[in-house]
Amino acid sequence: MRTIKFASWQDDGLYIGFLNDYPDYLTQGKTKEELTDNLKDLLFDLESGEVPYIHKVEELLVA
Repeated sequence: MRTIKFASWQDDGLYIGFLNDYPDYLTQGKTKEELTDNLKDLLFDLESGEVPYIHKVEELLVA
């Protein structure tokens, strides 16, 4: 098991969110639980290699 950070908010009765490592890919749910389930599915899809041209946030160490 691992922990993944995500951002979420409510808009017009829906919960909307994205994975912090993949902010270009939004998903939504009618409940917070449905949103987190959809985020898990999204993570699986993004890490499966099936989605082309994935944009990911990474860190760069600069001296």
